[in-house]
Amino acid sequence: MNGRILWANLHLLFWLSLIPYATGWTGETHFASLPTAAYGTVCLMAGLAYYILERAIVGLHGPGSRVHAILSDGTKEKVSTAAYAAAVPLAFIDPRISWGLFVVVALLWIVPDKRIERAYP
Repeated sequence: MNGRILWANLHLLFWLSLIPYATGWTGETHFASLPTAAYGTVCLMAGLAYYILERAIVGLHGPGSRVHAILSDGTKEKVSTAAYAAAVPLAFIDPRISWGLFVVVALLWIVPDKRIERAYP
């Protein structure tokens, strides 16, 4: 572990700590546009922070490591980040579209990622 990983992890935890507030605000306003966009922004930033954390971990282990091989694909992460990025402006058109994208991302992550289990039997 190094300082870069520590700060990247704290960055991720900061954005994750805002999810309950954004969720509460959307509930209080009955899923209005601005709170929905704020929720999408928090999720987008958490996704970007997760990516930064992954890159810091790979940087510690090096490009030829098992960790690099495990984390090199990142399809779920890319799809999730793209969906969150699209959901933010779409919240001002119709918040239901954004919430549909949020549900799609949640369903995407219900399926466990087996990359680590395959690499470390």
